[in-house]
Amino acid sequence: MAEDTHRSVSVQRIAEKQFIATNTRGGMITFGEGRDSEFTPVELLLTALAGCAGIDVDTLTSRRSEPDSFTIEATGDKIRDDSGNRMENLEIVFKVEFPEGERGDEARKVLPDAIAKSHDRLCTVSRTVELKSPVKTRSE
Repeated sequence: MAEDTHRSVSVQRIAEKQFIATNTRGGMITFGEGRDSEFTPVELLLTALAGCAGIDVDTLTSRRSEPDSFTIEATGDKIRDDSGNRMENLEIVFKVEFPEGERGDEARKVLPDAIAKSHDRLCTVSRTVELKSPVKTRSE
């Protein structure tokens, strides 16, 4: 049986400059222009980059040892120039600690390779950004 490759979300306006995204499994997240604590679309992009890489790295390292701590920081600079608005200097930084002992040593040993594999091949989000996939927009 062929794998289902299609992905989608539905985004609906719920108030001025506020939206709710719903995935096909019923999960929801609200976002907007950054009022109060709501996420902005740029912060969601950074979250997607860090989250995608984090899932990859967690999958590859936690087989060896459960981490004591696992934090990922995604950063970038939002710029505006003749090409329009965009992000530059995107960076994902892993701060991962494993327990002492043989299993922790094994996880620490594979961590750099897991990060590289996520970046170079596994993370759909960062691969899409780096390969500059075109985005079509239209109205119905």
